[in-house]
Amino acid sequence: MSKKEAKADSKRVSFVTQQNENRQQVIQQTENKVVEAPSVLSVREFAELLKVPVTEIIGALVKNGVMATINESIDYDTMSIIADGLGFSLTEKAEEEIKLETKNTKKHLTTRPPVVTVMGHVDHGKTMLLDAIRHTDVISTESGGITQHIGAYQVTVKRENKERTLTFLDTPGHEAFSAMRAHGANITDVVVLVVAANDGVKPQTIEAINHAKAASVPVVVAINKIDLPDSDIDRVKRQLADNGLLSEEWGGDVPMVPVSAKNKENIDEIIDMILLVADLKELKADATLPATGVVIESHMQAGRGPIATILIQEGTLHAHDVVVIGSTYGKVRIMENYLGKKISEATPSMPVRIAGLQEVPNFGDRVLAVADEKEAKELTKVKSIKRKVLSIGELSRDIKAGKIKELKLILKADVAGSLEAIKKSLNEISNEEVKINVLHEGVGDITESDVNMALASEALVIGFRVKASSDVMNLARRENVKISIYDIIYQLLDDLTAALSGLLEPEIVETEIGRMKILAIFKVHRNEKIVGGKVTSGKIENNCEVKIVRDKETIGEGKIVSLQQNMKDAREVLENFECGLKVETEIKLAEDDSLECYRKEERVRRLC
Repeated sequence: MSKKEAKADSKRVSFVTQQNENRQQVIQQTENKVVEAPSVLSVREFAELLKVPVTEIIGALVKNGVMATINESIDYDTMSIIADGLGFSLTEKAEEEIKLETKNTKKHLTTRPPVVTVMGHVDHGKTMLLDAIRHTDVISTESGGITQHIGAYQVTVKRENKERTLTFLDTPGHEAFSAMRAHGANITDVVVLVVAANDGVKPQTIEAINHAKAASVPVVVAINKIDLPDSDIDRVKRQLADNGLLSEEWGGDVPMVPVSAKNKENIDEIIDMILLVADLKELKADATLPATGVVIESHMQAGRGPIATILIQEGTLHAHDVVVIGSTYGKVRIMENYLGKKISEATPSMPVRIAGLQEVPNFGDRVLAVADEKEAKELTKVKSIKRKVLSIGELSRDIKAGKIKELKLILKADVAGSLEAIKKSLNEISNEEVKINVLHEGVGDITESDVNMALASEALVIGFRVKASSDVMNLARRENVKISIYDIIYQLLDDLTAALSGLLEPEIVETEIGRMKILAIFKVHRNEKIVGGKVTSGKIENNCEVKIVRDKETIGEGKIVSLQQNMKDAREVLENFECGLKVETEIKLAEDDSLECYRKEERVRRLC
């Protein structure tokens, strides 16, 4: 090799060495660097966040079996894997949807109209009662009747020379009521439960009661059809009492009003009772804030595009405001009230229909008025928070984290006998520490209403020898609700017993690993002591908890944060060997003190 070639080769080696050193320096700089990321980002945005070339991100994705272009979105789990490979530590950023809860302080609170949902059995006269209530509207009477354009409306009545307004949600009943709650939007203030005086309490009535109880919403009972000859009001009250609704006349707290929707009898009385119950709740809102609300209806309309009917909950929505609704946004080009008339602003508890959105939002999506389209785009970058109802097998994680203290169940069985047997067995396996709350029970297949109720209430759907249709299973998969169906009752009870065992506070067990006698004190700081000693039994481990024992009495606790043997870092030091260690403790250590190294373990207690 010539001198010239040798010199060139030497330069190449030097260059490669320098490049490797630079690369190693970059890796060291980025290693363990904590970066906060939302639940979803595009590949380009992720590269910008980490400040690395986008080609490097795409290459890392390909190596992990993910084929993604520069503009495609990747989720947090995928980002975490890629970031870890590049020397970053990723932490999840709080969901931007939290911002949909207004950050402004409510300073100008005023009374708002109550939001009312009417529920009950399909043939007990809900629609007729709503029509009778609508005809009491002093405004609609003056204008020659009311034409309902959207899935909600308002009624204005005169009481003591003062006009009072009520908002009624014209939903398909308790299914929509529960679906709304499942999306985190518990918007109903009062539930009116309609029960036919001649027919009494039916399965749908019981289901409506359970939905109202699960939502902790006050109930006003309208005992309808009192004009019929076979009506029996007392029988209805007895049946309601058996299902947890005790009339005020019988010493309970549930107002019950006999009405005839057909003859418009006692309609004013039921309205007065709704207003009374609402007044007790002291419903208030601040109309001066940016508007927040919830979607109660949405569709695509020819000539107008995406249309959403929303209920304003706080603040005032103005025409031409920019709004974020779930994962979409837009400017309010058109705003109409329930009569179909264009309006310029909407205040709390007012239902309105708006146009001008980018996409059709989902039922139950949150609404927020923002400053401009730039802020709207930022908010809609992040996916909505995923709602989750745990299956039996997934309970233990949240139980250990202290998030769950009772077991809520939606229970369905093939026959009444099976249902009673399961309930009896559940009562036998429960105890003082574990509360079993059967939110709803019934005979028959699992329905969409059961899934929505489970989602809204964070309950388990348990079925015994029943089925769930494809529509129900699709809804469950879409909303991440897991349905557990059993054919053997003992297997059902064994699984529930295991889940309930997890609900018990775990038993903390301390296991001694080893002991060390302190022979010398080298250095003392306020909360750190460097000492030397000899392991007298077992072994001493780095980062283990220690008890400090003096004259056979425990005088304090600490933690080993550094451990050395023969001047080298060690993970553990065995019996009869000497070592040096750094202990975090506020206790003043002395020679001849003993350090007892121990490990804490959580053991789940089982139910007997």
